[in-house]
Amino acid sequence: MKIAFSPCPNDTFVFHAWVHGLIPGAPQLDVTYADIDITNTLAAGSDGPDVVKISYAALPWVLSEYALLPCGGALGKGCGPLVLTSDKTGSTNDPARLRNKRVAVPSERSTAYLLFRLWATQHVPGGVGEIVVLPFHEIMPAVRDGLVDAGLVIHEARFTYPSFGLTLLADLGNWWEKDTNLPIPLGAIIARRSLDLSAITSWIQASVKYAWAHPDESKEYILQHSQELSTEVTKAHIKLYVNEFTENIGETGYKAVSTLLNRASQEGIVPKVNLEALYL
Repeated sequence: MKIAFSPCPNDTFVFHAWVHGLIPGAPQLDVTYADIDITNTLAAGSDGPDVVKISYAALPWVLSEYALLPCGGALGKGCGPLVLTSDKTGSTNDPARLRNKRVAVPSERSTAYLLFRLWATQHVPGGVGEIVVLPFHEIMPAVRDGLVDAGLVIHEARFTYPSFGLTLLADLGNWWEKDTNLPIPLGAIIARRSLDLSAITSWIQASVKYAWAHPDESKEYILQHSQELSTEVTKAHIKLYVNEFTENIGETGYKAVSTLLNRASQEGIVPKVNLEALYL
């Protein structure tokens, strides 16, 4: 079975057991490790993987071929994308400073960028300027080196941005949570509708439970693929992004996804979604 997910600690932690043949009855996996911008594109293609991790923001374009699985993804609180600037650009935290500026983002169909667009409509009069898509690990160096005026970051960048001399302009997770009182839907696991979705769901949930029960077994695998080699940072990353919603999205998780996609479609950012299509 072909699967694609990011090399980030939360994904490798979740799928370690299945990848290494530790889930009884689960088929062997052919894994592609790729940045979220690439996996979003893979899912939109005609020959995409059987199972793939994508941004929730990309769901409206793939729901005809893929089903959202109720597990394995990333939803949560206190884990939202950050808008960062360089100390050299000034000390003001007024978001209006981004008007007509160059901003680096990890993917045009990422949940991070979707949240950024919803936030910017309220906080950046006149709108931002050029959007530059970069792999997420290149964004902070680009901001630091003045190649862009600001960067939208995800993953372990939340823990490491001070080492790049960068300043937090906005925590989009805090903004979303205060506005909706809901978790942030970041990454989704989807599978082709032609497959046994119930079985795939059970294998992923078993892999999540195995990871929690044997947290030390995946250390080497996680560090092998992570951009951040600090054990402390990878532990913090996993603790933040792997939670009860990873095992089961649940009613609250589905409400968060519906709210995000409804708001985005009302702003004309994504196509309107039949919300019933989100459920298996």
